[in-house]
Amino acid sequence: MKTLRDNSLTIVLVALSLLTIGGMLLTGWSVYDHELADHALIGLAAYAKSGHFLSSLFENWESEFLQMSAYVMLTAFLFQRGSSESKDPDEAADQDEDPALKQDDAEAPWPVRLGGFAQAVYSYSLGIALGFLFVLTFILHLRYSAEAKNAEAMMHGQPTVSIAEHLVSAQFWFESLQNWQSEFLSTAVIVVLSIFLRFRGSPESKTVAAPHGETGA
Repeated sequence: MKTLRDNSLTIVLVALSLLTIGGMLLTGWSVYDHELADHALIGLAAYAKSGHFLSSLFENWESEFLQMSAYVMLTAFLFQRGSSESKDPDEAADQDEDPALKQDDAEAPWPVRLGGFAQAVYSYSLGIALGFLFVLTFILHLRYSAEAKNAEAMMHGQPTVSIAEHLVSAQFWFESLQNWQSEFLSTAVIVVLSIFLRFRGSPESKTVAAPHGETGA
């Protein structure tokens, strides 16, 4: 039970992710079969590998990883006084000690103990990992979006496009930017609302009695 308690947030979020992906797969299949009413219908397994489904899936993942990578990197050097999502601009220099000071700490992560290049990379590894996931899902979205576009074009006897041509198309950037703008907006909303509003017990919120000007959770 202790393992479940200690990892309950990840377990619930992964379970919700799988449930919603399953719901997206089933409803997307229904929508796609309706669109194919005058053509050959496809099975669920075939739909799961189709550009129609995978393009939408990676399109959403792409925007989420963009949001998280941008948030991690921007909050390293930008501030919002009073927000639980920001470091205190008056104490920023004291909030992240030099990892080299912990190089001899047996409990420190191994890159910190190793020092040098490994320590330098590890110091920014969260942003690097999220940035890599954004680039990867961007490429996958591009690939399967082009595949979906070409599948539709072939059904209507229209010419297909290459991935490079699709990359500079208005359709592809409309798909991306409609999600990117919502991610940046939602992040800005939580940054500002956390100045004035609270949720007791959440590490993303200041304590209920904290003054509005207090910065950081």
